[in-house]
Amino acid sequence: MTDQSPAYHYAVIARALKVIDDGGPALTLDDLARRMDMSPAHFQRVFSQWVGISPKRYQQYLTLDHARAMLSERFTTLETALATGLSGTGRLHDLFLTWEAMTPGDYAQGGAGLTIRWGWFESPFGPAIVMGTEKGLCGMGFAAEMGAEAAFEDLIRRWPKADFVEDPMMLRPWVLAAFGTDGQGKAPLYLIGAPFQIKVWEALMRIPTGHVTTYSEIAGTIGNPRAVRAVGTAVGRNPISFLIPCHRALRRDGNLGGYHWGLPVKRAILAWEAARTGM
Repeated sequence: MTDQSPAYHYAVIARALKVIDDGGPALTLDDLARRMDMSPAHFQRVFSQWVGISPKRYQQYLTLDHARAMLSERFTTLETALATGLSGTGRLHDLFLTWEAMTPGDYAQGGAGLTIRWGWFESPFGPAIVMGTEKGLCGMGFAAEMGAEAAFEDLIRRWPKADFVEDPMMLRPWVLAAFGTDGQGKAPLYLIGAPFQIKVWEALMRIPTGHVTTYSEIAGTIGNPRAVRAVGTAVGRNPISFLIPCHRALRRDGNLGGYHWGLPVKRAILAWEAARTGM
């Protein structure tokens, strides 16, 4: 594995996250590089290749203060996002994604009669387990924090009656499109969930890249302003991480809240997106 690969880049950043968590954002470039047994120049280069900004700037993206700043400066009011055209920069409306949802009746059958293909792929956020049907991607999770076996089991138990077949080649074109490595490809999604969950996931897809919103805002958007706790549960049950951007949902006080695949992964995704949108 070369130092050009996404997995290598994430491994470096994952180590840096722990160092920053242990030592604080005041660590200098020399401090960070020394603690990871790298030269400052090499460490700087890896960071620049991965996110296009300096480690110091990246540290700022990882702080709670940054999450609060995003709420004040890049907060998306979902009810007005479509009307203002703001969501035109989001994944759902830039034609990067197409999606359809399983019917409630089919969902109730627990995936009976459904063949789900799966495979492991490298991603900017560590090893990714990806699943899909002939209609599109239905599952994506990250193993950097919980481990490969637990991540795999986490997804397959959501559809206990489905047939699972390892077939990464079938999924590969969609995965390349998902991470923007194939130019102009599309990543179709097949949402497998209860009606309330799908409403929440659709609301998440209205949040533009580089912006965030709150659980209470999502609850109001789907017509259930008091259902903040239920919204939080549905966000946590999102099976297609990253593409259905549950990482963009924060608590009202600016706290990152939870993240099913681990808070370091959530912070890394937010920082990766912020760097690319010039936040």
